Amino acid sequence: MNYIDLLEANSLIQKIDFKGKMYGEVSERIKAFRYVYPEGTIETELLSNDGEIGKRTCIFKAKVYNGNGYLLGTGTAYEQEGNSYINKTSYIENCETSAVGRALSMAGFSINTSIVSYEEISNADLQQELLEPINETHVKTLQGLIKQCKERKIAYESILQEYKIDDLKNLNVGQYGELLLRFKKIMEK
Repeated sequence: MNYIDLLEANSLIQKIDFKGKMYGEVSERIKAFRYVYPEGTIETELLSNDGEIGKRTCIFKAKVYNGNGYLLGTGTAYEQEGNSYINKTSYIENCETSAVGRALSMAGFSINTSIVSYEEISNADLQQELLEPINETHVKTLQGLIKQCKERKIAYESILQEYKIDDLKNLNVGQYGELLLRFKKIMEK
């Protein structure tokens, strides 16, 4: 491969505008890699997956090789189970994808503006949004669910205790979403 091949492959990467910056999805970086190195390989390794269920963390390492087995780049990634909607069920897969994206970027497969992939930046943005405080509409929704539980004589107090809720107004958006799911489950019983 030469620099011209890499430039051509990178020009094929479809870009996503996220808050004024352009990012390439990992799938697009893989396509560019395959364009230049059809016989190349991408290896991933789960380095760790520790913690209690629901709060586990994992670390992946990815290595990218050309068709002759020469190491072109490596990347590592860290994800925590349950810290985003996607990570509730797929934190391991998400972590592996991020590590591959970083390894491909280190090997030169990116859009020349960032090593970070669209998936990583959107996940970080989502994490920030989940920490935002809830608004009055959210509070009223939860109050309505609590009222329905009381009317139907459904025990809900343990859920509030589990989340250590003393005032609904102190919740963040992530906690609100979790509570909605919990209330939905107990209402369906």
